[in-house]
Amino acid sequence: MAAETLAAQGVAVHLYDAMPSLGRKFLMAGKGGMNITHSESADAFVRRYGARADRIGPMLDALSPERLRAWVHALGIDTFVGSSGRVFPTDMKAAPLLRAWLHRVRESGVRIHTRHRWIGFGQSSDGWHVLRLAAREGEVEVAARAVVLALGGGSWARLGSDGAWLPILAARGVDMAPLRPANCGFDVEWSELFRVRHAGDPVKSVALGVTALDGTVWQRQGEFVISESGIEGSLVYALSAPIRDLIDAHGHATVTLDLAPGRSVENVAAEVARPRGSRSVSSHLQSRLGITGVKATLLREVLDKDAMHDPVALAAAIKALPLRLVRARPIDEVISSAGGVRFEAMDDRLMLSAMPGVFCAGEMLDWEAPTGGYLLTACFASGQVAGAGAAQYLRT
Repeated sequence: MAAETLAAQGVAVHLYDAMPSLGRKFLMAGKGGMNITHSESADAFVRRYGARADRIGPMLDALSPERLRAWVHALGIDTFVGSSGRVFPTDMKAAPLLRAWLHRVRESGVRIHTRHRWIGFGQSSDGWHVLRLAAREGEVEVAARAVVLALGGGSWARLGSDGAWLPILAARGVDMAPLRPANCGFDVEWSELFRVRHAGDPVKSVALGVTALDGTVWQRQGEFVISESGIEGSLVYALSAPIRDLIDAHGHATVTLDLAPGRSVENVAAEVARPRGSRSVSSHLQSRLGITGVKATLLREVLDKDAMHDPVALAAAIKALPLRLVRARPIDEVISSAGGVRFEAMDDRLMLSAMPGVFCAGEMLDWEAPTGGYLLTACFASGQVAGAGAAQYLRT
């Protein structure tokens, strides 16, 4: 996006990529359906960026979700809005979009060089930056008046984003936040019986709640998946930031599961308290509340035998089952990462204060957002801002 923005302003652009082909993480993002952006209101959209909404918001003024959809349409790719409000290409695939985009970028005059991994800066002089690149023929050096770095975060290192750039920029005086997992699953110390029986099972129609470090109570309704190591899935990812921060601060986080979100506390208590006669607790919960399968087993996983037979304790657990999460999944396997170049280290054009003429964009910046199109939209927007900033810098 930065290269396209620069080329449109008549700048000679060379694009270097460490991998044999471009856009590998972009293609991975589209593996389950290419969620480009989201159709919700602008105010709600910006709030998804949490503590960095004040810095992401102005970028979205330049490239809003509506303008991003128009950009996709200009590539000859139609889009549609799904039932969740998420926006997808009509065929749900990333590859056709990427092919059309790369064709247009090449036609604009951008020179693309693959298998060139950036390994640092050489000796710069007279306002020119020297980039050291590891290529198949050995190390090469390239000089440029303006540089845009879009080096990714720390997840999915095999696709190119390994975070190896952090110490290089830190040595140049750039202020960094440590990379941390985002949009991630969490480990739970399941019993072996539960793990064997339910790993891979979806848990549907539940609400997940957590009280953040600042006392804010977060709750989202949806579904998640039981994994061999714990829990994962869209509902978990939506609250992964406050959960991760709690684990970082206390070594664990306790979340609550509402297994009957469509029912009030009073209704659940009344149904559980009804006489069950000779029926088992499991049969009683199934007939009165529709709780069966993995939901029923979750209750037995967390509660002891006495609590399972105490109507008051059982009803309370159905509406707020405590689940202890002990660690986030390793950063290399998560969807995205938080941390990176702090916004305080850059100006509004995303140029590094410590290195005039060097701009940063994408996931290497210190921000995070849930899945739902928010990650890609901000990456696109930051690329456009950095590209426009570099073009402006070259004119001065």
